[in-house]
Amino acid sequence: MKTLPLKSFGLFPNWFATCLHKCLKEKALRPGKQVHAMLLTSGMDMKVLSMSSKLVGMYASCGDMSSARMVFEKIQNPNVFALNWMVLACAFNGYYEEAIGYFCLMQELGNVGNKFTFSILLKACVGLMDVKKGKEVHAVGKKMGFVDEVSVANALIDMYCKCGRVCYAQRVFDRMVKRDVATWTSMICGYCNIGKTGKALDLFQRMKLEGLEPNDFTWNVMIAGYARDGDIKGAFALFSRMTRERLVPDLVTWNAMISGLVQSQQAGEAFKLFRDMLVSGIKPNLVTVTGLLPACGLTGSMQRGREIHGLIYRMGLDINIFVASALIDMYSKCGSVKNAQNVFDRIPVKNIASWNAMIGCYGKHGMVESSIQLFKRIQEEGIQANEVTFICILSACSHNGLVEEGLKIFRSMKESYGIEVGKEHYACVVDLLCRSGRMVEAYELVKEMPMEVPESIVGAFFNGCKIHGRKDLAKMMAQDILKMELKKPGGYVTLSNIYAADGDWEEVENVRKMMKESNNHKKPAFSWVEKRNEFVGEGKESDVVEMGADKIKKAKNDGESKDLDSTGLGG
Repeated sequence: MKTLPLKSFGLFPNWFATCLHKCLKEKALRPGKQVHAMLLTSGMDMKVLSMSSKLVGMYASCGDMSSARMVFEKIQNPNVFALNWMVLACAFNGYYEEAIGYFCLMQELGNVGNKFTFSILLKACVGLMDVKKGKEVHAVGKKMGFVDEVSVANALIDMYCKCGRVCYAQRVFDRMVKRDVATWTSMICGYCNIGKTGKALDLFQRMKLEGLEPNDFTWNVMIAGYARDGDIKGAFALFSRMTRERLVPDLVTWNAMISGLVQSQQAGEAFKLFRDMLVSGIKPNLVTVTGLLPACGLTGSMQRGREIHGLIYRMGLDINIFVASALIDMYSKCGSVKNAQNVFDRIPVKNIASWNAMIGCYGKHGMVESSIQLFKRIQEEGIQANEVTFICILSACSHNGLVEEGLKIFRSMKESYGIEVGKEHYACVVDLLCRSGRMVEAYELVKEMPMEVPESIVGAFFNGCKIHGRKDLAKMMAQDILKMELKKPGGYVTLSNIYAADGDWEEVENVRKMMKESNNHKKPAFSWVEKRNEFVGEGKESDVVEMGADKIKKAKNDGESKDLDSTGLGG
């Protein structure tokens, strides 16, 4: 929109209103400000044609939140148009709490809003990932009769699905009299996101039976869902079906397939599909290469990694921070620290992800001093380290035996950086202590953990006990597991196997009695006890305990060591 003429003729209220509406539609901020200035100098009453509300809408549409707020605050009785625009602008600019605040103000002023208001509010709840607020908006919308509107019902389904409450979304879906393509797609997306691709496929089929054709987005959601879950056969079946129905897979479809193959560690198939994509005339984008680079790391193929790196330049794609981090990770996994360093050095403005990738690269290749130096540089440059930063640096210390340095960094997390210590951090430090033979400290650290102890940490500790000959600590840990996990079934198997491996059959019998007294049962799962080429996975926990102990006893009598090793303490 060109700069507006500053002539004094024809400046009637309708002219101003038309100009503001045009500025709003075209998101033309500079001409909009000129109209605002002319309004102020004209002395026109801002109540005429709700001119102030139109100004709020114009500024909000252009993303100038400070000006929108300033104009809004001067309106004595804001109408639903102004309030809607404030809710919309806040929601779309990430001010989710403020968006809900304006809605509350709307209610205080006696405005109930409209279907547009509720759809926007539900998007704000998604931004906050606050299902409680979403339910409150749902309740108000229901009271006002807006939930029968397709657009509002669709927004409700989207909110519940994205907040992980697919069952609530299903209830809204089931109560709808009229559904459109967006309704079905949101519901399908919700099931795909929680791994229920079978349920999603049922909806996909039902949608077609009801006379609605899935759009490109619906197809892509389904294909991505199957690919993400590792069901590549299902993803390919849909991909082929899409072609049979004379639909042309777009870039999003190809990207979903390639990404799914890589996540399923089928690197060769991913490269083949990438070639097919190029032959079909689809040009890759940064999402494509970011998804494909990990395949090079999986195969350790430096040549393919370099080819993709070169392709990025040949196609004139800008290497953003995410692609750069993926390149660093790829070169690291392919064994080229030098190339990873070159990519890192060329990043003009580094974010924490790129720093983390380089710290991890150095640590993986035994260059722990370089990892620590980079960690210190982060602090010097005023960049806020995150949870992943500490996983990378602690892992580097663990793999290179820097016990004291690792412990120092671990203890500084909460105190110096305000970062909560998570399971992954504990796992790194337990591994660090176990590798160096400091088993008592490892035991004490596990006991200090404020959260449930994951199996990975227990496994690392038992492995350390085996290597350093500390069966006494292993027994203590197994007994503690029963207490810490409120006698969850897994602890009984562990404790029984440890006693059996040590030949303490009296204690094995005691564990059996404890199991029967507590009536504790375990869901079918894999056991530590190997039975030929299969793992025990059926029956009650007491059966598993007895089978495990008997297996170990027989192995001891037969002089076998293979089955004892399955306990981690066989010798």
